[in-house]
Amino acid sequence: MKTLAILLAFFFILKVNSADAQSFTTSTGEIIFTSKASKLTFNGSSKQLQGLIDFDKSLVDFYLDLASLKTGNRLRDKHMRDNYLEVSKYPFAEFTGSITSPFDLQSKASQEVIVEGEFTIHGVTKSISVSGTLQQEGTNLLLNASWKVKLGDYNIGIPKLMFLELSETQDVSISATLSSQN
Repeated sequence: MKTLAILLAFFFILKVNSADAQSFTTSTGEIIFTSKASKLTFNGSSKQLQGLIDFDKSLVDFYLDLASLKTGNRLRDKHMRDNYLEVSKYPFAEFTGSITSPFDLQSKASQEVIVEGEFTIHGVTKSISVSGTLQQEGTNLLLNASWKVKLGDYNIGIPKLMFLELSETQDVSISATLSSQN
C-alpha cells in the first residue's frame, strides 16, 4: 500500500560532530507554495508534511500527500488536484538528497545547509539544490527550506483562463519541528 510515498524527502550525508547521532520525525510539518499570475497571486499550503531525519543513517526523508494542499478556494483546489497535479495518478511529492555542507548536532545555533538531491512531483524526478536551515532546540530539530519549482520541468500544465496566467515558476517553502526519537 502506498501510504508513505515521499514528498519532500532528503537523504543527508552529514558531518555531524556527535558521538550520539539521533533520529527526528514530524507528521505536522508545513509546506507553502506561492502562485503568481498577472492579476492574481495566491498561496497553497498543507500542514501534513511527513518527515524523518536520521543522523545514524545520514537520511532525511519528507513527503506530502498532494490531496492535502489547500488554496482557500474549493473550486481552484479541485482544478489544481484533478487537472494539473493529477493526484489520483500522482498522489505524492517527494524530495531526497544529501547535505553538502557541515552540520554540528551539538550546536544550538541555526545552521545554514545546502541539500543536493532529487525532487519528484507529477511522476517526474529532477535533480535540484535546496537551501535551508537546521537548528537544535531542546530535544527538537527545527527545519526551514525553500526552492523554486518550474512547472514545465515536471510536465504540469499551466492553466490559462482569460487574464489569469500563472507564472511558470512557483516558490515552495517548508518548515517543520521534528521531535527526537531517541
